[in-house]
Amino acid sequence: MTSSRRHPPGQLVVAPHVRAALDRGEPVLALESTIFTHGLPRPRNLEVAREAEARLREGGVVPATIGVVDGRLTVGLSPAEIEILSTNDDVVKLSLRDLPIAAAKGLSGGTTVAATAFLASRAGIRVFSTGGLGGVHRDAQHTFDESADLPTLAALPLVVVSAGVKSILDIPLTLERMETLGLTVVGYRTIDYPGFYIADSGLDIDYSADSATEIADIARARDTLGIVSTLLVARPVDADHQLPPQLHDEVLARALDAASAAGISGHDTTPFLLDYMQRETGGRSLDVNVAVYRGNVALGAEIAAALAGAE
Repeated sequence: MTSSRRHPPGQLVVAPHVRAALDRGEPVLALESTIFTHGLPRPRNLEVAREAEARLREGGVVPATIGVVDGRLTVGLSPAEIEILSTNDDVVKLSLRDLPIAAAKGLSGGTTVAATAFLASRAGIRVFSTGGLGGVHRDAQHTFDESADLPTLAALPLVVVSAGVKSILDIPLTLERMETLGLTVVGYRTIDYPGFYIADSGLDIDYSADSATEIADIARARDTLGIVSTLLVARPVDADHQLPPQLHDEVLARALDAASAAGISGHDTTPFLLDYMQRETGGRSLDVNVAVYRGNVALGAEIAAALAGAE
């Protein structure tokens, strides 16, 4: 998928409707693209992407789905571009470090949390909803395996809504790293830190926020103080949509054992564990993924509206 480009490599392309909304002070919500390029199977991936944008528009919020098409770093993908990224086998997964290469080589790809957050911030968008964050991997004390999401978000003044980090990661170490990096974490109506597939990871955080308005107030206070780091909003998946905690724990334990027995390590670990979870839960983990995303998009829309309304 290559074509001639009208923009210099690396130049950000902000869709006209997104730029117009930002200029008018209207609420805009950034959305990542890896959920439909690499996170969900076809054709469900395209259905979820379209549904998220449609629900935002119905609620008066402008969606800004972010991705890369033929090297164009795009904030506000068109419906046609979303379909291209959802259906093409050559689409790659792009983190922050990969963006210059994708731009120069004319690649097409889905942007991870780190890459999406960076591009959203460059465009002037303040709120971003995703599914789950990357974090510190198990055995990181030996492998130094940590997602680029954390240091990237530590340098960007965003509000990011997620369902915590996936439970396949080392959640206690991840929370420690968030503290070290100066990332403010609040739970949405809870101090139980979620574990993506489950509403409660078993770990607590210090603060909660009861409404989108309160979250917007925290973000404005941060900005007034001149703190340049992301406010992380942890919204647990609804209890009736989570994986049953006992099933989750049993499958995860088997998945970790299977990865060890197969000698899986490094960047191959996460896809192995996620695929194992999907197969061993009969696809229920995918249903949780979609439920998580819907809830986070809805809350992100409320926060974006609250921030825009107070300007």
